[in-house]
Amino acid sequence: MLRLSRLADYGVMVMAHVAADPDAAYNAADTAAATGLPGPTVAKIMARLGKAGLLTSQRGAHGGYRLAQPAEVLSVADIVTALDGPIALTQCSTSGPSACDRENLCVSRRGINRINNAIRGALEGVTLAELARPYDFFAAPPPRRGAAATPAE
Repeated sequence: MLRLSRLADYGVMVMAHVAADPDAAYNAADTAAATGLPGPTVAKIMARLGKAGLLTSQRGAHGGYRLAQPAEVLSVADIVTALDGPIALTQCSTSGPSACDRENLCVSRRGINRINNAIRGALEGVTLAELARPYDFFAAPPPRRGAAATPAE
């Protein structure tokens, strides 16, 4: 089963919360309360996202974390990669040639790489701005980032 780690899942929630008001500064305690996530986990996530350059931090009475880039530029792939490392289904997807002792017998590597690239592309196609936007259950989904527009009927 393919699944994001809990840390990456929570990281997406934290970043969507921060992106909802990009001019505000967010601390871990308030973000944890707003998202319903454990405080220590939120603090860890925010620190790691800061080290990855997705959040910036400011000390002081009006300090906290802010987005380092506009939400329209950041993707789900950026967040997942910052928290979990490279997006890859198998070890050979990130390690390159000679990462596996069965490489010379592997018939699935080409297919696995195509699948890996498709998953990475899908995560890169969803922006943080899309996640932070209030959801209208009756509206048509927005076009994927980088997808060609369909002609009007």
